[in-house]
Amino acid sequence: MTTTAETIDHATLEHLAGAGAIRGASVVGHPGGWGVVFQYGTTERALAVKRGQVRIFKKFDTLVVYLKQIGIETFKTDTRQFDPTVTHVKRADTSQRMRKAHEAAAHDTWFRTQVEHGIKEADDPNTQWVSNEAVKATSAKLRAAWAKKAQAAAA
Repeated sequence: MTTTAETIDHATLEHLAGAGAIRGASVVGHPGGWGVVFQYGTTERALAVKRGQVRIFKKFDTLVVYLKQIGIETFKTDTRQFDPTVTHVKRADTSQRMRKAHEAAAHDTWFRTQVEHGIKEADDPNTQWVSNEAVKATSAKLRAAWAKKAQAAAA
């Protein structure tokens, strides 16, 4: 199974199973694991992880327990593509996902540090505050200088 638009997430699956709408399940073997496709109405959908990719269970036992927990006790099994010699299937997006996670963690650390610094500065009795009127006056002077510079450059 590959990434497909034809997937179903866990929450939707739980709702359908709770309503008795699931009419069948097929466990499909893959190199290094097992996927599952659910039939409901006239639709078939593969179980997906949160990022939308098809979920692969490494152990058949884990998949069986998962199915029983959502109320599915009978299913078909297709072992044609299962290969028990494959122990690890690397996803193509792993490095990109991990890089983004590290960037997000670094940004979060930086942001929290900035907030803590701002709070300490605001609580410090020696902090000198600038009035809104002073900021508006300084900003007006800067805008006038920029406008004058832009007019000179356009001429």
